[in-house]
Order: sequence, then C-alpha cells, then structure tokens
Amino acid sequence: MLKTTIDLAAIARNVQLIKEKIGPDVKLMCVVKADAYGHGMEKVVPVMLRAGADSFGVATLTEAVQLRRMGVDLPIAAWIWQTDQVLEEALACGVQIAVNSPAQAHKLVEAEIPAEVYIKVETGMHRAGVDKADWEEVFVLLRDAPHIAVQGLMSHFACADDPDNAHNDAQEKEFRRALDAARAAGLECPVNHLANSSATLSRPSAHFEQVRVGLACYGLEPIAGRDHGLIPAMTWSGNVCGLKPIDRGEATSYGCTWSADKPGFLATVDCGYADGLPRAYQGHLQVGIGGRLYPQVGRVCMDQIMVDLGDNPHGIALGDEATIFGHGGMSATELAGAVGTINYEVVCRPTGRTQREYLGESDAP
Repeated sequence: MLKTTIDLAAIARNVQLIKEKIGPDVKLMCVVKADAYGHGMEKVVPVMLRAGADSFGVATLTEAVQLRRMGVDLPIAAWIWQTDQVLEEALACGVQIAVNSPAQAHKLVEAEIPAEVYIKVETGMHRAGVDKADWEEVFVLLRDAPHIAVQGLMSHFACADDPDNAHNDAQEKEFRRALDAARAAGLECPVNHLANSSATLSRPSAHFEQVRVGLACYGLEPIAGRDHGLIPAMTWSGNVCGLKPIDRGEATSYGCTWSADKPGFLATVDCGYADGLPRAYQGHLQVGIGGRLYPQVGRVCMDQIMVDLGDNPHGIALGDEATIFGHGGMSATELAGAVGTINYEVVCRPTGRTQREYLGESDAP
C-alpha cells in the first residue's frame, strides 16, 4: 500500500521545541495551510493545540473556515483572498484577515461587517502587501472604520533561509518603519509578525510579538546545513510489487533511458507520477528498502518506479516496504537537494492513491 505515515508525537515535540526557542513572551502561530503541508490538518491541529500553539495561520479563507468548523476557537489568520465567496462567513466566525492592498481595505470597510485584520505591508518580497506609498492611506482608512480592529502588521522575509543575506536586515528595518508609521497614524498594533520558520530559529530580533511557523512544525530544517533538533514527521512509502532479473546491456522503462552495466535484479515499487512522484526525479531518487538505499532507475511511470538491486545480496522480496523519503530512506531535505527543489515541495507531493496513516495519536500531548 502506498502511504504517508505521519508521526504526531514528532509534530508535538517540534512545536514544544519552537515554544522553548521563542520564550514565554512571544506567541506562536502554527501555519497549517495546504492541509498542514500535506500532513493532514484534521489530525495535526489538535496535536499542535495541546503542544502549545497560540494561533493558526492559513492561506485561504476556505481553509480558515474549515478550521472553525473543526472547533478551533483560537485566533485564525488568512492572507490570500480577493472576492472569495466565503468572505462573509469567514468574518462572521471571527477569522483574522490580512489586508494586502488599498482595494482590500476599502472592500472590508464597505462590507460593514465586524472584522479583525492584519495589514500586510510590502517590505521587499514584492509578492503581496500594501506598498509604502499606500501605507498612510490604508492605516487611516482602517483606523477610522469603527467595525474594524487592526491587530497589527505582518510581512514576509524573502531570504530568511539564508541568515547572512543583507536583504533580511533591509526587510526588518522596513517593517519597523511601517510599524512606526502605523502607530504614528493612531493604530496600536499589539500583535505583529514577520518571522517565518527560518527567521524564528535564526533571527530573534524579528520575533516581535508573534512568530509564524510552518515548515519547522513538521520537523523539516528550514536553513540548509543547520540542525535545530527538529524531528521529521512524514514518511512516504510503498511496497515492492515486482522483481525481475536484468542482464548486462538490457534497459528498463519507457524510452530505454537506463541500461544495466552488469547482470542483476530490478524491484518495481508501486508509486508513480500519478501519485505525486515527478518524472524529473529519475536518477536522483534513492529508495530505502530493508534499511539500505538503492538507486531508482529508468523513467518514472504513471504507477511504478524501478529500483536497481544489483545482484540483490540482501534478499529483497515481494511485499517489502520501500521508502520514497522519510524514516528508512532519504530525508525530504536530502531528496529536495538531489532534485533541485526545497523540502516544502517534497512533503506536499504525495497524492493520488497515497493513503495516510498516523502514529502517536494517543501519545501526543
């Protein structure tokens, strides 16, 4: 069976570790967008709650409303929306909404529905956020709207995964300028957040009143070459569903792009691009079987991949578990480095026929 196994006790420990890192005076927003980075929001959120999360963050209003329907009563913030059909429902159930532009500010003012908002300010990411030229307009507009409560400002680092990058200093300074301008305009801004996982673990000056942590909660290292003691929570695995001898010079899979340089055996594993394993992983993936790594060879198929066992000295057999990444195989971070992407993308990949299983449900605090 193709499955992701999620270790909930690991997630609990990661949240506790982050809480210890930031101290008692800084709040922790756990980011659970994209179905908790592929880990399953419904199972993960209760564990984070018990481990000390102070609030939750998601991308869309639909995700925020889903959290409320799950019974979450802590603050929930969402930051991507335009004319979302669930805007009224999100406001009605107390979702905190990010204001990314003057147009969004006007929309919320005109809606005349009580709203708690964060103002997302542009500080150098140039993706979303109120531009500096519009700061004063938005600050004053929201200040004067009696039905709107501004919780604070937020922004996002572009290069926090590179702690020595000077752009981080520039963005933090710009965020502080925005905060000074907001308060000068009469906004109290009691809770402000700039730090993502990388900045939370490496840049205490950017913690402000709250940090916004996603990746690190799931045990994935956000800064290359660092080890903050996080425990990866996800393992993606299938099974050996076929064994076949192959002779020297014989090829496997579509296009015959790989051929054996000596006689040996191939294992077929029940995972392919329909399940979220990209064809581009060909030649970069090492599959874990029986505690050892074996190279994936040939084209990735819709439903299967082939693995070179050599002469199969360890007796790999039908039904053996085969780890794509995680416990017993490459880590998600190692796989990301091998294929030229980031571990965020790797853990969001499993899909299709992949089923989820959970460990530690009764043990997580």
